[in-house]
Amino acid sequence: QVQLVESGGGLVQAGGSLRLSCAASGSIFRLNAMGWYRQALGTQRELVAFITSGGSTNYADSVKGRFTISRDNAKNTVYLQMNSLKREDTAVYYCKVVNAYGVNYWGEGTLVTVST
Repeated sequence: QVQLVESGGGLVQAGGSLRLSCAASGSIFRLNAMGWYRQALGTQRELVAFITSGGSTNYADSVKGRFTISRDNAKNTVYLQMNSLKREDTAVYYCKVVNAYGVNYWGEGTLVTVST
């Protein structure tokens, strides 16, 4: 079993920055893709960004140029640097990792609130 611990969420003013972290522990064989999703109130969960084991990245159009995903394989940790935050970025952010067998693991979520 893999445990994911997210941190870094909170309240920030529009235009500000936050950095989310997600550390994986437990029965880690090899982590392939790692990513961040978000779910705003009353909406479906959506992909924000993901990064492959080789370092290739993909972003939702709404965050391109503002968010940066990165990973530290030695620490089994994925990060999401969020800059120029907007009110519409307010959501619960979830970390997801996929192991070498294609099994998905989800974090419990961290709340990001952007005030105007």
